[in-house]
Amino acid sequence: MSPPVAPPGWSRWLVPPAALSVHLSIGQAYAWSVFKPPLESALGLSGTQSALPFQLGIVMLGLSAAFGGTLVERHGPRWAMTVALVCFSSGFLLSALGAALEQYWLIVLGYGFVGGIGLGIGYISPVSTLIKWFPDRPGMATGIAIMGFGGGALIASPWSAQMLESFGTDSPGIALAFLVHGLTYAVFMLLGVLLVRVPRPKGRADGEPDALEGVQVSARGAVRTPQFWLLWIVLCMNVTAGIGILEKAAPMITDFFADTSTPVTVTAAAGFVALLSAANMAGRIGWSSASDLIGRKNIYRVYLGAGALMYALIALFGDSSKVLFVLCALVVLSFYGGGFATAPAYLKDLFGTYQVGAIHGRLLTAWSTAGVLGPLIVNWIADRQEEAGRHGSSLYGLSFVIMIGLLVVGFVANELVRPVHVRHHVSTAPEPKEATDARRQQPESA
Repeated sequence: MSPPVAPPGWSRWLVPPAALSVHLSIGQAYAWSVFKPPLESALGLSGTQSALPFQLGIVMLGLSAAFGGTLVERHGPRWAMTVALVCFSSGFLLSALGAALEQYWLIVLGYGFVGGIGLGIGYISPVSTLIKWFPDRPGMATGIAIMGFGGGALIASPWSAQMLESFGTDSPGIALAFLVHGLTYAVFMLLGVLLVRVPRPKGRADGEPDALEGVQVSARGAVRTPQFWLLWIVLCMNVTAGIGILEKAAPMITDFFADTSTPVTVTAAAGFVALLSAANMAGRIGWSSASDLIGRKNIYRVYLGAGALMYALIALFGDSSKVLFVLCALVVLSFYGGGFATAPAYLKDLFGTYQVGAIHGRLLTAWSTAGVLGPLIVNWIADRQEEAGRHGSSLYGLSFVIMIGLLVVGFVANELVRPVHVRHHVSTAPEPKEATDARRQQPESA
């Protein structure tokens, strides 16, 4: 499937909606918790078991993005979006079959493994194309698309809950909800497949800058540079800090104020989770757009430095003020989303646009690592503190100190980032016709 080249007069502003159609769909992953209680009840699962499809999906996201990034660059965005459509929708259809037959392993295989591949390929599918269309504003362009991944749950959560209420929370009802998800997302993602275009190599509209100017580094060359691994550390630390709050948001705010005169209700805790999702989404477009103005290194200084300050404020004063706790958590989650959306633009600054999609895919292994590290730190320490007889905000004090330390590590790594050495650069300029003719006329023995 060859990449569709934009015809003369094609507006580059049609590409972000194509990317959004994919990211809003695969962003459903953040709404998996809606299916946890019904699955536990219908199939007799534990909380750990019901979380497995989501956990496997995130692991497969990172792995498929890393190993499939080069294929995405080679075959183009339409191929990648098609693969994402097939895998993500098939994952739901397999899950529907698993729920109907009450075979939990089919749900893990479908949503976690097959659907997770769709998550990874779909996540990176528009990145390289968007940066090539918007080399002048890469942070804004990738922020628009990646905002969809953060905001997908805002659509999927109430929609899924309504379906379960209508169809029922038994096995047939869950199966029907999975089936509707798979078919609906296939249609919605198809819009992106049909709409996406790549820029013409020559003759682009006046005023649209050339994406292949400046430094260009291959994906293979990028992973051999210290800059890539420094940025891997930066992203991993930032994501770990954000997901540490996001994964345990509702019980965390409940515990913090359990011993006060105004405890947090279940409804209020659910509202807090919704606010965090909104902050995650807003940070993806807001902070990434700001990075176009103040620079990528500076914006990560904000994410990591101010993020450490927010954690310190929560640890010191969070249990004395709900407003302070909520505001600091919202800022941390906005940095969490902004870090994801700014990463592709940071990669473009360091390595160019030549194979930025493949490089981005490899970088997302930091997400897989953080997805395990963040929840492990917060949950394991909270469990140990509870066993020791502590309660309330004291369950999280040590976790927050560790998060502050990790953010400081990320801050230092960001400060160490320098321009890529010239030995890693590659030439993307076409060979002059005269040189090509001369080379062809040389005898083979030469």
